[in-house]
Amino acid sequence: MKKRNYTFIPMLMLLVIAAVACSNKRDKPADSPEASIASNSVNVPPFNADSAYHYIQIQADFGPRVPNTAAHKACGDFLADKLEAFGAKVYNQYADLVTYDNTILKARNIIGAYKPESKRRVLLCAHWDSRPYADEDSDKKNHKKPILGVNDGASGVGVLLEVARQLQQQAPAIGIDIIFFDAEDYGIPSFYKGEYKAHTWCLGSQYWGRIPHVEGYNARFGILLDMVGGKNATFYQERFSLRTANKQVKKIWNTAHRLGFGSFFPKEQGSEVTDDHLYVYNLRKIPCVDIISYDPESDKGFGDFWHTMDDNMSLIDKATLNAVGQTVLEVVYGEK
Repeated sequence: MKKRNYTFIPMLMLLVIAAVACSNKRDKPADSPEASIASNSVNVPPFNADSAYHYIQIQADFGPRVPNTAAHKACGDFLADKLEAFGAKVYNQYADLVTYDNTILKARNIIGAYKPESKRRVLLCAHWDSRPYADEDSDKKNHKKPILGVNDGASGVGVLLEVARQLQQQAPAIGIDIIFFDAEDYGIPSFYKGEYKAHTWCLGSQYWGRIPHVEGYNARFGILLDMVGGKNATFYQERFSLRTANKQVKKIWNTAHRLGFGSFFPKEQGSEVTDDHLYVYNLRKIPCVDIISYDPESDKGFGDFWHTMDDNMSLIDKATLNAVGQTVLEVVYGEK
């Protein structure tokens, strides 16, 4: 009897230890290394930078997409048709918006919803209009000419069109809304002699924030893409995003570093920017991260091309598009 008991006790202890170990493994917190490895096992589709580049080129071929122009209308139709072709439920928000000089813009926010019935949603957005003034151009003769807005506008839209194409082919676990905001870049020009008003920018997102495409719209968080195609771009952590969407900033930048895109996404603060994400948060209380190119060595902060006639296809680099696009896909498909 004693001999049998002595052999039984160690075996029982081993069984208990094994059970505890298994229990600990199951109960790891979501931010543990084991949980991270598990979450990274999601099958994320590869981002196609060639495809995104193609969509940027198409927008550029329309010419400057300034509201109230034929190019603007034609490009808007293309974007709405493309989202619909990629399987989204498309909403068009038409609105008359008043500019700093009381011009009435025939504006159009374009929204593509995936799994519109789902309450679990993430918002992806970019502005699709281009600036009516090259007011930062070195040649003053160009200051009242419209810019092509390839990096500042078309690049974010091109990335999101490629994301939309992937969403159609492989649906993520959650609902996604892609919003192309209009009239972002019609803010007060530098040559204007009147009082500066910050809220003359981002007119489309201000309208959507007050009157969303779905009543009571909400999302877990948003990601705004702005100037995301330039060669050797650096996406510093924008300060308003850090204050209002700190958790999501960390998630996005950690994801970029895990994918090997750390040189594009330095974990350092940039400047605070008046951009569409400000109104997504202030008016809808949705934390929204602005992924925006920032050059700390540039006098303008955004590069020498910013708001000039040089914002053209020569700026666009597929490596940058890939870094941004793949990071966004990883974050989106990682949501449950």
